[in-house]
Amino acid sequence: MISAREQILARVRAALASLPQRAPLPDWDRDLVQSRQATPSTDLWELFSQRFSAVNGRPLTDAADVARLLSAAGWHFGYCDPALWPLFSDVLLEPFRVETEYERSHALKYEFGITWATGAIAETGSLILTDGMTSSRLAALAPWVHVAVVERSSIHATIPEALEAHPRDPNIIWVTGPSKTADVEGIMIEGVHGPGVQVALLAPGPRA
Repeated sequence: MISAREQILARVRAALASLPQRAPLPDWDRDLVQSRQATPSTDLWELFSQRFSAVNGRPLTDAADVARLLSAAGWHFGYCDPALWPLFSDVLLEPFRVETEYERSHALKYEFGITWATGAIAETGSLILTDGMTSSRLAALAPWVHVAVVERSSIHATIPEALEAHPRDPNIIWVTGPSKTADVEGIMIEGVHGPGVQVALLAPGPRA
């Protein structure tokens, strides 16, 4: 039986199929984007870590540190991208329960989600998530804790550099610390419409 979601997407695909070409992505004026340029000698991971920490993100460099953070708070049930499981299999032992196939019926039960990040932006302390590199967007946005694994080579110094690196991706999410809102009485609250704890783990090596 075809779900309502699949029916809607099928109609969208059918409507787009007859178009000779898709609408071009909007351009932007590079001169209007003011960046805090990193010096050539700046370690981009260190700069990213400083800016990420400033927005209440948690930069880590060891999978064991992730396990300790989760264990200390009692967060033991979660999802891990199967491509990343070898990095965590030795540290997320009992009492952890980790699924490597995302189960939508567990969306509200997962306490943490571990996914790849497509990249990061040092000047703003932002992570970059895309559908192509993030194994499950719900795993990145629904659990209370999101652990994004980022490669050092994918850290961009500035916003313009990040934009240039992803010129044709139609669905990019920039994550700057935990989700937050100040809609109610102007009081900043974290974790209202997304993760309340955002972790960035530096990958130990290049992606396999």
